[in-house]
Amino acid sequence: MRIAMVSTPFVPVPPHHYGGTELVVYELVEGLLDRGHDVTLFATGDSRTRAPLCSLYPTAQWPPGWFTDLNHTAWAMSEVAQASYDVIHAHGAAALALRRFSPDTPLVYTLHHAQDPELSAYYTQFPDVTYAAISEDQRRREAGVARCTVIHHGLDPSRFRWTKRPAPFVCFVGRFAAEKGVHTAIDAAERAGVPIRVAGEVHPRDREFGRVEVDPRLGRPHVTYLGCIGPAQKMPLLRDARALLAPIEWNEPFGLTLIEAMLSGCPVVAFRRGSVPELIEHGVTGLIADSFEELVGFIRPGGPVDRLDRQAIRATATARFNHRRMTADYERLYHEAVAAVTPSDGRWPITAA
Repeated sequence: MRIAMVSTPFVPVPPHHYGGTELVVYELVEGLLDRGHDVTLFATGDSRTRAPLCSLYPTAQWPPGWFTDLNHTAWAMSEVAQASYDVIHAHGAAALALRRFSPDTPLVYTLHHAQDPELSAYYTQFPDVTYAAISEDQRRREAGVARCTVIHHGLDPSRFRWTKRPAPFVCFVGRFAAEKGVHTAIDAAERAGVPIRVAGEVHPRDREFGRVEVDPRLGRPHVTYLGCIGPAQKMPLLRDARALLAPIEWNEPFGLTLIEAMLSGCPVVAFRRGSVPELIEHGVTGLIADSFEELVGFIRPGGPVDRLDRQAIRATATARFNHRRMTADYERLYHEAVAAVTPSDGRWPITAA
């Protein structure tokens, strides 16, 4: 099958530091190549892939901007229109409207964001698009999207290591934003009497929150601030941590760091919001808290988090969240999208892989 994969212009594929969507795109492209498909990646020029790479921007354009996304996606869709692809897989909402460049090619679109009323109304204008939700919770919140399949993210387990003997600290990895709960994680670790290592940074829209709620906490004696880290630093951090804390305050559609932790044998302790109950098996791969006090109790030294089997966490996550499973799920979805096209539409036949 010949596939056009349209990533974002904001972060390279794979990301050097922050960038969950682009990491998933990388795993998917490489997985599709392994399965014999012909994939072209439309991303920034500083991306790294075995697939042919097409770029408008030579480097990642950060911070994200609407016109940058529009320019990148319009260029990518116009390039696609001049070739012959069996399916387009897009990871940005602009591609739905810009599909008018390639009306005869099936479009698969992955929802990477929390529910937004404006975007939900926009999606209803494109009923012929094949949608992929990244969690069941996300799909339930997009009630107006009729044709939508849930496909959980997956990563290559071979890139992660685990240990039976973690270090004494817990950790937080993510954006420094109120909804991510970095302030709560720091407070919970302090109350539990455990050190915490914190990795991440404040994005422009969250500067005031960072100044008021995060900066003062980073100076507390139980906190080690690591800055914004890439895979080389993140993987040993998750391997050695007693637990990853995810006290989220929003309905997060998927937490990629959660599965990175579990693939490292590291239990996740999180609030019961969004996709958390789908991703964490309570008492097996982590613990789901319904209050701050419960979160604190879970992570006290010698508490419930220390009684979880790290080898079982790693094995369960490998079975559920590996890149091969994700790739096979998308391969099936591509075939469904192509099969939904009838010969009377005048569209070209599928190319064999």
